[in-house]
Amino acid sequence: MASGKSKPDVVRSSGNVFTDLSLSGAEEKQTKVRLAVAINQIIQNQRIPQIEAARRLNINQPKISALSNYRLDGFSVERLMNFITALDRDVEIVIRKKPRSRKEARILVTAA
Repeated sequence: MASGKSKPDVVRSSGNVFTDLSLSGAEEKQTKVRLAVAINQIIQNQRIPQIEAARRLNINQPKISALSNYRLDGFSVERLMNFITALDRDVEIVIRKKPRSRKEARILVTAA
């Protein structure tokens, strides 16, 4: 006996929610979010107040607030990487050939 309800379609994620939502600049958006996550974790783990974080990153407090709320349109990937180095962390960029098993090359940000 059928209940009349159909199962919703399940679509496997590409690994990038911005790509899944068909947003332009998906790779850059995901990179910015991952960098911002790393920055916010450093600030939270070290219990750095927003005013002090702003001083260390050489930006004003409203920009720290935007960063902590992931409003990232005003930040470039390069600027976010500079924030990480200002917080005494190294940023490594490794370039390698993509595996044949993957259709497209990608940008991957991983915090150690």
